[in-house]
Formats: sequence, C-alpha cells, structure tokens
Amino acid sequence: MKPMDNKASAARFLLGGIGTGTISLDQNARLCDYEIWNLPNKGFRLPYNFFAVRAESPDGQVNVKALESQLAPPFNKSHGYHAWQIGGLPRFRHSEMTGDYPFVRFTLTDESMPVKAKLEAFTPFIPLATDDSSLPAAVLRYTICNTGEEDLMVSVAGSMPNMSTFKGSDIWTKPLFEGRQTTEYIDQGNSRGLHFYPAEKTEADPDYFESALMTTETDEVTYLDKWNEGAWWDGIQDFWNDFTEDGSLTPGRMLHGKGNSVHKSNIPMASLCIKKNIPAGESADFPFILAWYRPNRVRSWDQMKLPSVQHPIIRNYYAKFGPPLQVVKGFVNRLPELEEKSRTFTRALRASTVPEYVIDAVSAALTVIRSNTCWRVEDGTFFAWEGNFDHQGCCEGNCTHVWGYTQTLAFLFPDLERSMRRTEFLTETNDDGRMCFRALRYLHDGSFDMPPAADGQLDAITRLYRDWKLCGDDTFLKEVWPKAKSALDYACTQWDNDGDGVMNGQQHNTYDIEFYGVSSMINSIFYAALRCGEEICHYLGDDENADRYAGLYKTGAEKLDALTFNGEYYQQVIDNVNEQKYQYGKGCLSDQLLGQQLAHVNKLGYLLPEDHVKSAVQSIYKYNFREDFGGLVKLQRTYALNDDQGLLLCSWPHGGRPEIPFVYCDEVWTGVEYQVASHLIYEGFVDEGLRIVKACRDRHDGVERSPWDEVECGHHYARSLASYGVLLAFSGFFCDAVNKTLTFKPAVGEENFKCFFCCADGWGIYHQAKNAAGGLQKKIETLYGDLSAYTLA
Repeated sequence: MKPMDNKASAARFLLGGIGTGTISLDQNARLCDYEIWNLPNKGFRLPYNFFAVRAESPDGQVNVKALESQLAPPFNKSHGYHAWQIGGLPRFRHSEMTGDYPFVRFTLTDESMPVKAKLEAFTPFIPLATDDSSLPAAVLRYTICNTGEEDLMVSVAGSMPNMSTFKGSDIWTKPLFEGRQTTEYIDQGNSRGLHFYPAEKTEADPDYFESALMTTETDEVTYLDKWNEGAWWDGIQDFWNDFTEDGSLTPGRMLHGKGNSVHKSNIPMASLCIKKNIPAGESADFPFILAWYRPNRVRSWDQMKLPSVQHPIIRNYYAKFGPPLQVVKGFVNRLPELEEKSRTFTRALRASTVPEYVIDAVSAALTVIRSNTCWRVEDGTFFAWEGNFDHQGCCEGNCTHVWGYTQTLAFLFPDLERSMRRTEFLTETNDDGRMCFRALRYLHDGSFDMPPAADGQLDAITRLYRDWKLCGDDTFLKEVWPKAKSALDYACTQWDNDGDGVMNGQQHNTYDIEFYGVSSMINSIFYAALRCGEEICHYLGDDENADRYAGLYKTGAEKLDALTFNGEYYQQVIDNVNEQKYQYGKGCLSDQLLGQQLAHVNKLGYLLPEDHVKSAVQSIYKYNFREDFGGLVKLQRTYALNDDQGLLLCSWPHGGRPEIPFVYCDEVWTGVEYQVASHLIYEGFVDEGLRIVKACRDRHDGVERSPWDEVECGHHYARSLASYGVLLAFSGFFCDAVNKTLTFKPAVGEENFKCFFCCADGWGIYHQAKNAAGGLQKKIETLYGDLSAYTLA
C-alpha cells in the first residue's frame, strides 16, 4: 500500500478481533474511533488519550513530544481544541503511514528530535484460526531509534481514562463519567500495567465494561493510577510536568497551591511509562497491549434497547476468553506464535504475482470482518449488518442480497460462513421455502415481513454449494439441504409461476425495489442455483430432482437468451417500462450476469452462450466505466464524483432510460465493481477488470476516502468483501474438498505465477513455473493446516 502522510485525514486503520469491536489509528498515529461497546462510534476520541516520548542526553538536554504527527487543518472549532482534545501538544513534524492488514506502520520524524519513532500496531489475523483472530486486544509497539552520537535515556508513556463508567459527552464535547471506578497497577508475571474496572458493577450488569493497558517490558516501568485532575487542566499539566522532569511517573503526587474550581474535572486518567537507555545509533522497543471486555449485549439487533423479557441479555462470543487481564496473560504467552502466523499470512498474500492494488483491495476489505459490521453471540452464531452508520448498525439481518456478493469470509473463515447458511435456511426459511432475507428470529426481533428477495434467496443456494465444496462436510450439507431445496423449489413455483424456466414475477432484489418482467440478473442467479441443486441432488442420490433442475435450467436459459440478449448485452424485457417504477428496460446493468460470475466461482461452466456472455461483460465495461464524473447528473447517493473513475450500476447507451429508473442506478458500489472486475477476468478481459479495481483503490487514497473503509450503505460495507473474487478469478482457484482436489487456472503469467489460496483445511501459496523441459511445474506450499490429502487437478 502506498505511504500516506499526515494530510491523509480520511485514513483509519482498525485494531480488534472478529466480533470484539475495534479501536482505530488515524493518519497522525492517534488512537480514535473507540467502537468497543457493541456499537459503531465514528469520530469519537477518548479524552487525553495519547502516547508521548521523552529523550534525555548525557548533558541533561530534554526533548518531549507526543508520539503523533502534527495535526492537519481545518482548525475552526468553536473553542479551538479543548484541553482534553490535546491539540496543543508538541508533535513530530513528519509522518508516514502504511498498512498491510493486520499490520499498520508509522514513521515519525522531526529535525528537532534526537530520535526517530516508529509504531507498528496489530491484532492477530490468521485465516481459519477463528478464535485466534477474535481476541479483544491490540499490540502497539513503539520503536525509538537513537539517531545521534550519544546515548539517550528514553521514556515512552501511554495515557488513557478509565472507560468503565464513561457515558458520552455533553454539548461542549466534555467527557462525562458516572459512578465510581477503580484503576489498579497489576503485575501478573508476563505482563504488567493498568487495570480499569467499575467499582460498583458486576458482570451481571448489562453495561459492564473493563479494560487494561499493559506492557511486557521488565525494565523500569512506572505509572500513575490517578491524575491530579482537580479543576481546569490541572491533570494534563501535572502529568506533563512529571513526565518531563525525569521520564518516570510518580504515583501519589500532590498538587500544591490554591485556586478556584470553576471548571472541575472528573476524568479518571491514568498513565503507564517505560524507560530505557538507548545507545547511539541503536533502537529499542516499547511494547504496549490494549485489551477490553464488554461481555454482554441485548438479544436484539438494536443495542439501544433495554434488557427485557423479550430481549434478555446474551453474551458476546469473545467473552469466553475472559476479562482483560486473563486475555492479556494468555495473549502474551502466545504472542510470538500469533504474530508470526499473522505475518506469514500477510507475506503470503503479498507474494502473489498480481498487481499490488488487487492485493490492497483484498487486504483492505478484511477490516469489514472485524468491524462492528460483524459480531457473534455466545454459542458462536455469526451475525452481520450490511454496514454501519456513525453510531449504530445499518440494515440488519445478515442481508442475503448483500452478502451474496461476498467471497472473503467463505474462504478465510468458512466456519463463520457456514453459520450464516444455518441461520438462513434452518432459522429464516419457512416450511414453504420462503426465506426472510433479514435474519431476525434468533434474536427475538420477530420475523421480517417484506417479500422474499429473489436474488438473495437464490444466491444463498450457490453459497451453500460453495461452502460445502470448500469444507467437504457431508453432515453440514445434509443438515441444511432439505430447507435449501425448499427455497429452490419456492423459486421454481412462485417466481417462475408458469414453469418455463424463466422467472417473471415480482422479484425483490438488492436495489431495494422489485423487478418485473424478465431480468437476466435474477434469472442468471436462478440458473446458477439450479445447477448447484442439480449437482447436490446427484451427489445425494436424488437423480429425479437433479434431472428436474437440469431440465428447467436448460429450457429456461435458452428462452432467456432469446428474450433478453440484444446483440450486445442482456436487457430487461417488460411490456411497459414506465408502468412500474424502478425498472431498467433497455439499460446495460452491471449486475446483468451476476449469476454467471457466481457460477464461475463455483466452477459450474457457462449458464448462457459463452460468446453472448463475453459480449455482455465487455459491454458493461464499455458503457458503465467512467473516467470522469464531473458532467454526470447524479440525483441519488454519491460515491464517485469530480475526476474519480468508477463503474456505474447502469447506463442506457442506446436511450430508453425510464422516467423513474431503479433507485441507485447512477451510483458506484465497490462490491459491484469487484464483482464485474472478477467476471471480466474470468472471461479473459484482464486489463479491463484490473482497471476497475485500480480505479476503486485510487479513490480510497486516504485523503478523500479511507483505504480501510469502502462505504456503500454504511461504513465497512459487507459487499466490498466481493474483492476476494478478483483474486479467485486471477488464480482460477477452485477447491473441491469433497474429492480432495485443488484447481488453479491463472489468468495471466502461466510461466511464472504465484498466488495465495485458502480452503477449509489449510492455506498457502500456489507456485507455477516453466521447467527445464518446457512444461509447467506446479506445486503448493502449505503454510497453515494440512493439505496432504489434496491433489492438484
């Protein structure tokens, strides 16, 4: 990923495990966006939360700065920066930020400082190791480099409040704390530091929260378990005096003098400090670990609800790891292992011989899995929003028609993806096969009463097939298939009500409207689902239904192609495009062959004539990819503008735009861009597919948009997890765990190709190179798990 400086004000890098909530680092290396209370919390900064460095030379010269870079404008707040916002701290003049998920790195430099500072922060992320990737903790490792010719005595101190009783901010943005809290210095052998917890609550309280700031250092470690807050900004002044004085902290310090308390402060601050001697030209590490614990949540999508008989308290899955001190103790014992496996994954992903921006697209979207978009409850059931508003989830219910585009979770954490299949089919599918596309029942939130989503219900079947092939678990398939079959049969009777293999009834879909008439988008997903049903039925010995699905697909596909292919692309066939609002008619829809893309992922072959498919996908790129949005009228939400490049959801190259076209048609969604890009690559149009991916990543440059937050209907939007499909298309990877085969078909560079891959049994790097005899040598390098039973197909 390209380095960013302190002007990249949109950049936010997430730290935290799957389902634990997250804390972010901004472009200045400042902690921000504490989202660890079961809710998003964009823009939030804890009071007085910062790290600082002090360097003292042998002659007694002292330099002290916050371990952050200088703040970038604007500075137009009504009161400037309040004291607790610490805008006036001296900071490093220059910074550089780079990220290879799950690692983020900063370099801080300043000509006036005798040191260069680095920070590397991460939370372990190891594909297939779901629990190890679900820890409520983050490592912040500061490295101080002595750039001078004399030894330096260096101290690094971290300060933060006891968050256990934090209740928000008033109209002055002044932080509010209610109730008493306790802050203790703890030494538990392999780590030591500050433990923050409430004095008057237990884990039985719904809002119970505790946290810890710890270090593994054994050199001189000092602390303040309580700042002398008093009034005005006594606390920060006294801390700064204490730290600057000798680079050590003195608990129990007393303030002298008298004064008024017009602005009394009750912020329960504490600080932890590490002090080391660093010889000239050498470096030293100053490691810190943040851990947190919010064990409870309301059994509802709405975390603002109070506990009740209908919505009792349920525990977060990560609570199984215990309170922060227990988490830190176990984490430290395993830190070398967890860190090395995380680095192995990052190196393996980066080793792929695909363009860097493709890897960036895959890597950056991983944050979705660990953001507040995703969460788990105590029995391990996985839930997900579509995305996040700034302070609450956006669009609840494991939305099938959004998650239907995604690939990342299925390949990297297939156990979580299978949890979604169980919820969709076993909990949310009625006996008649009607699936609720938003999962509410498990959480006692009733049942979703909108029409079923045709696209979401059908692509859930293609995902079941994918997930079964990835894991090879027949027990899982047999558990879920009866309800999945009823969902497929529902489509065969309710949406294809005349039995001709072409769906033409009311088709609710991901654009939050209904298509009428004949749409190749919905029907292509129908055919992908029928093909999956055919394969599964044959495998289970149900040849009668397999043949039925095969016949329906064959008849329908021929009819659909004849009805909707206009010589260039597939369009909607509808008697009067303006009779029903929100149709697309003669438009070139970017999702017109979504089902074919899903079929390629599942290695099911062509659903429609290959030459027509290629022509249609080329047309999507030709007509919908724009190099400039400055002259386009966009009356809907705007995700690309000015001189951005990107892919529109739809265009009308030959006229015929409806009076009121389908909502979102003029928008740019990264998840659809990745879906189309991967399909282009599958069809051999590699340059075109890559151009779309590059345009998407160029928009997320840290200045205009965060590289780690691809927004659609909310932050960290789930559909962006379609980016992994680009890697699948580039490598041609397919796993058949049922028959223990791995298939690779690189789109380019067959004579020298490497690519990361992952299935349910392991992950590693696929190597393909030309051998001495002129043939291709193929091998897999297993880096995690056991793939010894697999052969290369």
